[in-house]
Amino acid sequence: MTITAINVRNQFKGVIHEIVEGDVVSEINVETKAGIFTSIISTRSVKDLELKIGSEVVVLIKSTEVSLAKL
Repeated sequence: MTITAINVRNQFKGVIHEIVEGDVVSEINVETKAGIFTSIISTRSVKDLELKIGSEVVVLIKSTEVSLAKL
């Protein structure tokens, strides 16, 4: 799956292999074919997206940030 509004070169399909949950923000580590990417997102977003270890996601790279989209 790709997010068509985003340049394909900036997307990496992967699987969450670690979540370090904090009170306000959480660290999400995603394993992809290109390597491991880490994203810092709000803990509320982790819960709203129901992200868990093993969830398939797309890592979206922007010049100043890394975002996730649940598959």
